[in-house]
Amino acid sequence: MSRTPFHLVEFSPWPLFGSIGILCMPLGLIYMIKGGGTWCLFSGVFMTAVVATLWWRDVIRESTFQGLHANIVAIGLKIGVGLFIVSEVCFFFAFFWAYFHSSLSPTIEIGSLWPPIGISPLETFQVPLLNTCVLLLSGVSITWAHHSIEEGNHTQAVQGLAITFLLGVYFLFLQYGEYAETGFSIADSVYGSCFFLATGFHGTHVAVGATFLFVCLYRLMQKHFSKDRHVGFLAAAWYWHFVDVVWLFLYVSIYWWGS
Repeated sequence: MSRTPFHLVEFSPWPLFGSIGILCMPLGLIYMIKGGGTWCLFSGVFMTAVVATLWWRDVIRESTFQGLHANIVAIGLKIGVGLFIVSEVCFFFAFFWAYFHSSLSPTIEIGSLWPPIGISPLETFQVPLLNTCVLLLSGVSITWAHHSIEEGNHTQAVQGLAITFLLGVYFLFLQYGEYAETGFSIADSVYGSCFFLATGFHGTHVAVGATFLFVCLYRLMQKHFSKDRHVGFLAAAWYWHFVDVVWLFLYVSIYWWGS
């Protein structure tokens, strides 16, 4: 019998395979840019996705069915999620830095203007504003689901989480339509690079968050969460709120101020 409240994990192959998959992604991206094909990149993405699925399956089994996650373990998981979100803030900070560095003092190579000559930015109060409303509404619905879980109202929790997931999918649909209508590409000066990198990575985070929400919705329907123990849902909710806040900064800085 263990004499510590901490969860002493067993030997697992997932850290090793996950590291290999993550390593293959940047190497594969460089290899693809050099004209060497996409097999390494997609192999890394596939391996990382499979390892993440199997690894989180084991974590769910350990916490929900084996009861190995005591209160001290749950606190550690919450701290880990918080630190992960801090690292994501630093990730997006680099894109905002590049955008404001280029826009506040545009160089002569781009005509000393912002947006650069030849760039027609998207309309601020059309699809981008609708996307903003969609994400803000999703923030309300996931908060509703959170309070419903804490109150033990299973039906409303499922409804709120399902609405949040559908709104996330709808956001991605609108983002795809917006990209199809843009009159510039990622190769069109620094504006195109900053625009597509910032909004594209945000869209990727929305896709990951929507997947996270779908898994939580399935677990909620299987009644894996209780009033006092729903760390997995908290992680998804915190991540989704982070995605909402980042989009507000993107909308204000790139779509409104920058155009």
